[in-house]
Amino acid sequence: MGMHVGGAGDDEPITDINVTPLVDISLVLVIIFMVTTPFMTQSKLSVTLPKAATDEAKNEEYVTITIDKEENISVNEKNVYTPKEMLSVLKQKLAKTADKVVIIKADEETKHGIIIDAMETAKEAKPKRIYFATRQKK
Repeated sequence: MGMHVGGAGDDEPITDINVTPLVDISLVLVIIFMVTTPFMTQSKLSVTLPKAATDEAKNEEYVTITIDKEENISVNEKNVYTPKEMLSVLKQKLAKTADKVVIIKADEETKHGIIIDAMETAKEAKPKRIYFATRQKK
């Protein structure tokens, strides 16, 4: 019925690493990244999409060209001001995606000429597919 209270041999330093705080911090960081990532890929321009009958969305990596009714254009989150700049940014973004898909989101009040110019510039970047974003008809 003896209890070991210390003594010889207990002077060794603790060499084990306590990984519980490391795991806790890692899980919190993963959750933060999962929550904030969708906000990073949204465009700064707000657009009202036209209505159309569409297929279901596919899980593909894509680059988005957004055109608002004031004819401001952005590629993903980067505003572009000339077709040459748009082409350069498109090529950079498409090089980082495996699917090479471009989605054009244009406000329903945008002039068609601007949309066609954006589509022609997108074609020069040689994507596999170009889609137009729309709202589902009711």
